[in-house]
Amino acid sequence: MHAGKTQGVALVTGASRGVGQGIAQALGAAGMTVYVTGRSAREGASRFRGEILHGTVFDSAQAVTDAGGQGIAVLCDHGDDAQVQALLARIEREQGHLDVLVNNAVYIDDSLIEPGPFWAKPLAQSDILQVGLRSAYVASYYAAPLLLKAQQGLIAFTSSFGGGCYMHGPAYGAQKAGCDKMAADMAVDFEGQGVAAVSLWLGPQLTQRTELASAGRDDDYEQFLAMAETPQFTGRIIHALWRDPELASVSGQTLISAELALRYGIRDAGDRQPPSWREMLGAPRTVHPARVS
Repeated sequence: MHAGKTQGVALVTGASRGVGQGIAQALGAAGMTVYVTGRSAREGASRFRGEILHGTVFDSAQAVTDAGGQGIAVLCDHGDDAQVQALLARIEREQGHLDVLVNNAVYIDDSLIEPGPFWAKPLAQSDILQVGLRSAYVASYYAAPLLLKAQQGLIAFTSSFGGGCYMHGPAYGAQKAGCDKMAADMAVDFEGQGVAAVSLWLGPQLTQRTELASAGRDDDYEQFLAMAETPQFTGRIIHALWRDPELASVSGQTLISAELALRYGIRDAGDRQPPSWREMLGAPRTVHPARVS
């Protein structure tokens, strides 16, 4: 299996459903070969508040293929470094390089958006720092040699405005801010070598989990979701970034996906233009240019 030079090879982690699945599908629609990872091998294996979360890695791979690309499902627990190492070794054997890594795998505890201080919620919320932050470092570590073999490589972290404002508590905020800083520092190490790293602040996402989480919330939240983004929208933005000949100029930055969409002329489903939440939720931090080795 060897992808054509123009279509490219991508890895989307945490892609059994939701954001990862939509990103992978959009990359497939652009003709890419997309490796999709996750732990869900069968329907009904994952639940949220007692409800089945639909989707498996095999469904996602099929969605990529149906969209026009080549989807390859790989069962992978991103909390297990050996499995991640084996995943990237497989991509190297089968493709020889990697063009795009989307670090999307993340552990989300069901209590994330419940009211109350962090000490009144399950300690399991801190697992987002294992699968969500550390796991992104590990995937990037093993992917780096393959990205360096590409004509133009990209590491994209799926982050959120929670990296800059209070959102869902300290564990969630630390994970998002950590991804933003990781992208900035990885960009320094990749400088001049044809690989860029960026962190993307996504808007609210139209996924099954979001739909379930919003049940019973007030009307303001419903209006908020009416302006939400589809995960496919994010995937199209990531593809446009990778194809941008000026990609190196934004490497290391935290970027707002809705603003990138305007730059690239990308609209969401239903010809919608999702808004940037910069004025309401804040702007990405600027990293100080000092470098200490």
